[in-house]
Amino acid sequence: MFKNNVGTTDRTIRGIIGVIAIIAYFMVSGGWSWVLLVVGIVMLATAALGTCPPYSLLGINTCKMKS
Repeated sequence: MFKNNVGTTDRTIRGIIGVIAIIAYFMVSGGWSWVLLVVGIVMLATAALGTCPPYSLLGINTCKMKS
């Protein structure tokens, strides 16, 4: 469906941010907790899938090209 446009370093950073956001979800109460949960899920999903739809729209690609 989507081409991979998220490189290894980008995926690692997204994974770390996703985990931190989900952990913070359990530590924060109120409306911000839901924001943290959504951010965490989106970050983990884009890290796992290797694709980011906004990157596609903006023409950004952090994957290294295979030679």
